[in-house]
Amino acid sequence: MTDVNPLDALAGLQFSKGHGTGNDFVLVTDPEASIELTPEAVAALCDRHLGIGADGLIRAVRSASLPEGQALLAENAAAEWFMDYRNGDGSVSEMCGNGVRVFVHFLRLQGLISLDDGDMVTIGTRAGLKTVRRTVDGYAVGMGQWSFIDETQARSTGTDALVRTSGLDVTRPAVSISMGNPHTVVALADDAELTELNLFVAPTVEPLPQHGTNVEFAHPADPLVHNGYGVISMRVHERGVGETMSCGTGACAAAAATRFWAGAGAPDQWRVRVPGGVVGVTFGVNAAGGEDVELSGPAVIVSSGTLGSTL
Repeated sequence: MTDVNPLDALAGLQFSKGHGTGNDFVLVTDPEASIELTPEAVAALCDRHLGIGADGLIRAVRSASLPEGQALLAENAAAEWFMDYRNGDGSVSEMCGNGVRVFVHFLRLQGLISLDDGDMVTIGTRAGLKTVRRTVDGYAVGMGQWSFIDETQARSTGTDALVRTSGLDVTRPAVSISMGNPHTVVALADDAELTELNLFVAPTVEPLPQHGTNVEFAHPADPLVHNGYGVISMRVHERGVGETMSCGTGACAAAAATRFWAGAGAPDQWRVRVPGGVVGVTFGVNAAGGEDVELSGPAVIVSSGTLGSTL
């Protein structure tokens, strides 16, 4: 007897493939949330050998069609579209910074929104409302306020976790940051340490945040500031995925941690180098006295097609 391929349940589904600095996604349109997306089907679709291959799946759903989206419409009736994001293993995730840019680009190319240079659109995510502005060379996303997961410990000692991973000879101190999803940031001494990391194996984090964590390894440039921008290089192991070429929320978290460690006088604008390119991160004080983060970078749709059947 032949095992049922979970992809067969999605046969005939139209899709696109896109990426933001190498962080890649399968994107589908399902305005009424009528498609059943099981974890098994999503994982099969994102499999790089047996499926389309991606770090995650993004489904475009009208906010009114999902309970999470309906709650956000009560806050802002303009949030017509909801980014339903799933990790590559099929698990549901709060959001993805690179994914939001690719999602908005996908909506534009599908004719679902109109967005000229400088215009803004509000998108619903499981991490709340996100405002996306079209720029000359991509999109800038208002990521909301960053925060420490353990504020007291982080501010008193500068760290709140210990991280072990293959390629580093000793356990390293780290700090855990929320960007709507959890991140744990480790500072490395040089580019050699960054290059020699083995991120095929998930790092061990103690204490582990309640819902798991993404782990960023960041190496600050020397000098740290170049032409007014703070500069860091970063690699990331994403929960539910593994190492990816880029992580938007991770870049924001890595810049926030490095800026915190650098102390007074650290710049508000940052360039984060990831294996898939460079993204920009900008900090600004909000009305509540916290710091909001804007993430900027490119978005590309590389192909479109229709899923076939394996039967």
